[in-house]
Amino acid sequence: MNAPELKSHPVHFQERLRQEASIDPDPVHTGEVKKETQIIAIYGKGGIGKSFTLANLSYMMAQQGKKVLLIGCDPKSDTTSLLFGGRACPTIIETSSKKKLAGEAVQIGDVCFKRDGVYAMELGGPEVGRGCGGRGIIHGFETLEKLGFHEWGFDYVLLDFLGDVVCGGFGLPIARDMCQKVIVVGSNDLQSLYVANNVCSAVEYFRKLGGNVGVAGMVINRDDGTGEASAFAQAAGIPVLATIPANDDIRRKSASYEIIGRPDSPWGPMFAELASNVATSVPNKPSPLSQDALLGLFSASSTGRDYVLEPATQFDMCGRTDTSRPSLEVIYDEA
Repeated sequence: MNAPELKSHPVHFQERLRQEASIDPDPVHTGEVKKETQIIAIYGKGGIGKSFTLANLSYMMAQQGKKVLLIGCDPKSDTTSLLFGGRACPTIIETSSKKKLAGEAVQIGDVCFKRDGVYAMELGGPEVGRGCGGRGIIHGFETLEKLGFHEWGFDYVLLDFLGDVVCGGFGLPIARDMCQKVIVVGSNDLQSLYVANNVCSAVEYFRKLGGNVGVAGMVINRDDGTGEASAFAQAAGIPVLATIPANDDIRRKSASYEIIGRPDSPWGPMFAELASNVATSVPNKPSPLSQDALLGLFSASSTGRDYVLEPATQFDMCGRTDTSRPSLEVIYDEA
């Protein structure tokens, strides 16, 4: 390529990008999901109750006669702990490393375990300070594909993801259309709704790039009745699939690794309704909120929203008002 071509190429490339950006994406699909297996990614802030929600949801689905696979995609590897009574199951990444050193191949029985009709596994993550959690997710799914992930005959595959979709690894299901729909778990607190809003923004962004994933709805966990989470869902244009109350009985049973999503449990009808709503939910195109709109869901006294920004001065920074600066130009003596 000669010099003139090098100069003109960036201009043509930028113009092509502008033309592509000006084209509106196709309308989000709102009909019935056509794939036999519904693959659903669940996102939320760490500690918001994703694993609690998914363990009980998957258990209820299995009791309703559905074949369910639960995959923990959080580096903490705690998605399946409630399902297995607090016991940690071997992760795919850890098992893959050990098998590789031994010159053996990973088998499905090494990483997938079952309880009362629910099949579950953990992707895992790298050791502390020794790798990228997102890259661990990518490696885990590569291993799943080798094990025949796309040939498994499940009714539902539920993926438990950390809500930090700024990391490309955690945003993988949305970016690569690996799932049909996303569910966000939040509560009536600013941080969990900030994460939920980020997930909606990621879905909107990849929709503009031609993606097909939509947000099926929101599960409000530890609801104390203040209403911020439901107001967010309404503003973002996504339905509320279930509201789980802030209840001491739920908290105690969850802490003792007890499944409450049983048909004979007092909380069974709540999870049965959630299972029904998840099954019939459609992938909506969300409308993420601006930072000011998100803060506007909360009272000004709780967020500091009524504070007026005060600019810093030169005196604040240096203790003086003199703003003259010596030149940084290097002047060499004449030879």
